Amino acid sequence: MKRNDALWKGILENITDDFLRFFFAEADTLFSLEKGFQFLDKELEQLYPADDIQAPKFVDKLVKVFTKSGKEEWILVHVEVQGYDDDNFAQRMFTYFYRILDKYRKPVTAIAIFTDSNRKSRPTFFEYDYLGTKATFQFNTYKVIEQDEETLVNDTNPFSIVILTVLLALKKKNLSDEELYNLKYKLAKNLLRKQISKRKVDDLLIFLQRYVSFADPEYNIKFERVIEVLTENQRTMGIRELVLDMAKKEGIALGEKKGIEKGREEGKADVIKNLLAIGKFSTMEIANFTNVTPSFVLEVEKSLKK
Repeated sequence: MKRNDALWKGILENITDDFLRFFFAEADTLFSLEKGFQFLDKELEQLYPADDIQAPKFVDKLVKVFTKSGKEEWILVHVEVQGYDDDNFAQRMFTYFYRILDKYRKPVTAIAIFTDSNRKSRPTFFEYDYLGTKATFQFNTYKVIEQDEETLVNDTNPFSIVILTVLLALKKKNLSDEELYNLKYKLAKNLLRKQISKRKVDDLLIFLQRYVSFADPEYNIKFERVIEVLTENQRTMGIRELVLDMAKKEGIALGEKKGIEKGREEGKADVIKNLLAIGKFSTMEIANFTNVTPSFVLEVEKSLKK
């Protein structure tokens, strides 16, 4: 099973309001969520260049959040998603904190989300003590592997689907593709039962589809097909564009693999058959992202009817 950890950056931006509500019970009282958010990732990189970091970064975000306080117009939320053990993690969080505070002179809160499988590892603070000079920095932490699946299933906050997806990846490492397919299908149905906007449904379906992938590319197409069926009555252009893009990348990869063994043209024919089986793409769409003529697509379609 492969995890696409890069998706964290996108989902944190797409459902920031739900993320804040998930971690702060009084979010609607504290923050002016309706004002939107500003993401200061480039500024964060400048504060902590890559060559300053002893271990590779996983995912980090710096978010400007407007508040309802008359005292401070806005604050900064620093989010770090960590998927591996790092002895220097707490010190890195402290370094981020004092550099952010020094630059912006605004209140800062930090959240570390641990997505690794080591239950014994959970750094929560950094302490410095030398010759009478002492400092202790404590930050918010959340360990995905420790969460209760049933509680998350019953949580109405859309961000719970993100955590459930990561929990699935952590707890189900030895699943077959069929078992993984059944669990992802169950999560998708649970997501569609939630009373949330279509845009957020699209974003979360992307995370569910892409975060944990199947060993056999055929299962990716199978799962995309069932997503199309589940969302038939509420599908938006966002999910359609997503499926097109994923089908293009996976279909071409599958075709290239088969093309090595059977010839490039026959390999592309296999890709086209897979996309035709989904039944949602036009002849021109399939021709465009497989780099063939529309007539070739029609020939393959005819061969399926024989």
